[in-house]
Amino acid sequence: MGEFILKRLLLMIPTVLGVVTTVFFAIHLAPGDPVHLMIPPETPSAQVAEKEAEIRRRYGFDKPLHVQYLTYLGRVARLDFGRSIRQDTVIVDDLKRRVVNTMQLGLLGLAMSVVLGIGLGVISAIKRGTWIDNVTMLGALFGVSIPNFWFGLLIMLGAALYLGILPASGFGGAIYTWGGLKYAILPAITLGLSGAGILARFTRSSVLDVVLQDYVRTARAKGLRERIVVMRHVLKNALIPIITLVGLQFGAMLSGTVIVETVFAWPGVGRYLISAINGRDFPVVQATVIFIATGFVLVNLLTDLAYALIDPRIRFR
Repeated sequence: MGEFILKRLLLMIPTVLGVVTTVFFAIHLAPGDPVHLMIPPETPSAQVAEKEAEIRRRYGFDKPLHVQYLTYLGRVARLDFGRSIRQDTVIVDDLKRRVVNTMQLGLLGLAMSVVLGIGLGVISAIKRGTWIDNVTMLGALFGVSIPNFWFGLLIMLGAALYLGILPASGFGGAIYTWGGLKYAILPAITLGLSGAGILARFTRSSVLDVVLQDYVRTARAKGLRERIVVMRHVLKNALIPIITLVGLQFGAMLSGTVIVETVFAWPGVGRYLISAINGRDFPVVQATVIFIATGFVLVNLLTDLAYALIDPRIRFR
């Protein structure tokens, strides 16, 4: 197991390096110059060129692109992502404050997605061919199809404006307190809806593949209760592909928070990224994308390790 983890961690290096390289050159090829945005509008025309040259020297934009790239790689290796061009703050410190908020929202959204998706998927498979199956799959199709930003605005309108039971947007602190949780419910529902729909459909298919196996019929023939048959024999053996999808869904939620955090004014990494893109803040965009990509890789590693915990027959060599 230790050797497997070490190999996977080493494989992260070329993956992250590829992300760093792609993002660096792609963002420099985009139209626009962030230096022009940093010059105050009231600056006299005679001082604009001098001010622009000063800013380029400060952030290294006056050097050739390949020199900027090699310098940036060296800083990333030391976990130094530089300073924000627009806010003049240390990017690592900004990310530390926002990562916690994004993780809280992502985990809450994933919990809703897993509980609702797997629960409805199992019920739909057990009740296959009935009206319960049809209604459940129709709801799952709705969850997969509806855009996050539209559904977020919809429940914001209903729950906050018309009913007044939850705040429309903002941040209230840690989600383990009611003051923080009430602000996280609507964005978490929005974030988890699509994942729940995908999980419900996938769980139904996976459970149907298992429920027709001989050992399930044998368990029922022994007189075991249906609940025990489903939990101990059906769901346990259907979990491997479901866990794979759960891991992918959590990685997708890390990137999906970009839209949800913007809609609900949630102070996380996603909103930080949108602000950086709008402001042409190159260092912030690069650091945020690297964080999201690294999160994807780590979640995939944890997903692989979870296989051995669920199925003892699986061993990594």
